[in-house]
Amino acid sequence: MNKNKVAFLILGSIFLLGLTVIGCKQKKEDLAVKAEIVKIENPVIKGHFADPSLIKNDGKYYVYATIDPWGGDELAVFESEDFINWERKKINWPTLEACQTELSTSSRVWAPGVIKANNKFYMYVSVGSEIWVGVSENPLGPWKNAKADNSPLIKGDMFPEYHMIDAEAFIDDDGTAYLYWGSGLNWKNGHCFIVPLNSDMVSFDEKNIKDITPPHYFEAPFMLKKNNKYFLMYSEGKCIDETYMVRYSVGDTPYGPWTEGENSPVLSTSKDATTLGPGHHTVFTENNQDYILYHRIKDNDDTLLREIAIDSLNFDSKGNKLTVIPQEGVTSFSKK
Repeated sequence: MNKNKVAFLILGSIFLLGLTVIGCKQKKEDLAVKAEIVKIENPVIKGHFADPSLIKNDGKYYVYATIDPWGGDELAVFESEDFINWERKKINWPTLEACQTELSTSSRVWAPGVIKANNKFYMYVSVGSEIWVGVSENPLGPWKNAKADNSPLIKGDMFPEYHMIDAEAFIDDDGTAYLYWGSGLNWKNGHCFIVPLNSDMVSFDEKNIKDITPPHYFEAPFMLKKNNKYFLMYSEGKCIDETYMVRYSVGDTPYGPWTEGENSPVLSTSKDATTLGPGHHTVFTENNQDYILYHRIKDNDDTLLREIAIDSLNFDSKGNKLTVIPQEGVTSFSKK
């Protein structure tokens, strides 16, 4: 064998060895990447809770929710740094005892909607079929009724033919705050109302209240703004069965007029019923990705028990919301 052929074989062996080393290294790197992928699994929080509202403050997430079945004497509140490990907390307000009037029904503490404004936190919550507003300097309180006279923000008889529940505040790009609320009675005829709030996030002029009910609306309004379009999201159906779902309508102003979205409903009972009766949601953004946090029915054989779930929410190139496909969770978005 001549020297050139020997040299060629040696170089070939070195090349193959190098490819093997590189391949092994790449495989290890791929495995390391896969090992770093952490999933936020559904249900997000163990236990039976509904109507979630979310606030992020100082790197921590706070979820406020209705206690099932059918509400409690207080709210459930949870704190997490990674959206995976949650610690249940206790807040002093609202309570069933503190939020009572002569108009109060037997409905318990429901459906919190929390927002940050004026360097404070404001909570709009349904108690006794009336809407109350609380204020705090911290997500965990101490909270108090934001009205000096300790009265409800929206009294139960404001529109007697409709249900005065499910309030959510929205702050537009120009700083104007709006309150959305309203449902129906006996599982039908839901109506959605809006009023601009004064800068204190509490007071408003009743003459400015408008009925802006969009198509197929029943309850749980949530306003989302994208590309100068207003997406009013809401729930239709009965929260006790598979008819409950999330729909949306699009408008050019916070008041509408509304055209139901091209892909509405965006979230409904899955074919295998693992996601059953999803609704009453909130939307938030992490790392330029939108997420929808909602409740779904866990067990309604004897009583209504729900759990909190999360999925990705996306827009297409035309600005139309795409249907949410329940994936039993999302890839973790928290930074370690």
